[in-house]
Amino acid sequence: MASIKDIAKACGVSVATVSKALNGHNDISQATKEKVREAARRLGYMPNSAARALKTNRTYNLGVLFVDEAQSGLTHEFFAAVLDSFKRHAEGRGYDITFINHNIGHSHSSYLEHCRYRGVDGVIAACVQFDDPEVVELAYSNLPLVTVDHVFNNRAAVLSDNVDGIRHLVDQLTALGHERIAYIHGEQHSAVTQKRLVGFYRACAAHGITVPDEYVIAGTYRDAIGCAKATRQLLSLPQRPTAILFPDDFSAIGGVQAIREEGLLIPRDISVAGYDGNLISQVMSPQLTTYRQDTEAMGKAAAELLIEEIESPRTALPEQRLIAGSFARGESIDTPHR
Repeated sequence: MASIKDIAKACGVSVATVSKALNGHNDISQATKEKVREAARRLGYMPNSAARALKTNRTYNLGVLFVDEAQSGLTHEFFAAVLDSFKRHAEGRGYDITFINHNIGHSHSSYLEHCRYRGVDGVIAACVQFDDPEVVELAYSNLPLVTVDHVFNNRAAVLSDNVDGIRHLVDQLTALGHERIAYIHGEQHSAVTQKRLVGFYRACAAHGITVPDEYVIAGTYRDAIGCAKATRQLLSLPQRPTAILFPDDFSAIGGVQAIREEGLLIPRDISVAGYDGNLISQVMSPQLTTYRQDTEAMGKAAAELLIEEIESPRTALPEQRLIAGSFARGESIDTPHR
């Protein structure tokens, strides 16, 4: 098997230059990187991960903590898209991915124990119960950590701008003349929910709208059946809303079905909007108006923050990056039917 010395000899550069080129260091020109990588491919060079770990004190392995309450796993469109972006950008920097769970062989382990057993250099935590004692233990350990849509003290985080996202939706509805706007939101304990609720009430207040308590209903993310039930509850009110905001695009499926079962037309009789901007919103009929979260930017930012903390621990700051999304106008909102 070819060695780094063989590559250095073939390229006419030093062993140190080869090492930096293969590891993507910025002080090596792109032309040299390509020359070295081409020689490595031609010679059949394969790095020895164990040897590299001994030399660098790093495994180039990142842990992913992803345990959502609905047990939807990687079928969760939003988080799956964020993690796909994270994976691609991390792999581009030479890192592998390991999913963190409770098992070491046939024995139960905490998340932190599993991280140490796998020897990961750092962890991204997304779609978990952040108040879980084992997640809190991980957050207060010395292991580099980046969270998605949650903030721990003195930890890096990537956050979708949930306050502004809901504001965009409310602004679009009020511009069409809606004043009776209802909101079915996700789990109360979620930081995402709390921010979206604040954004909703702020936006309504800015337009002089007082929201009746019965117009705001607690639901669950990615729960079409629960969203349908909450929608029926809103439609049964003496003065039903002219527009409904759903927790997410997936849940909107149930809400739209409930509206149709009542013999109402969207958007003629009632306007609706989702949240996330997943593919499902674009194939629904009518096409769902939604707020598209920038999952590509969120995954990239998470990879950058985590790798910076791993590779430059003395200069990295526990930064909180707020990622803006964009309004996606579909066919599910219109002026209120009088």
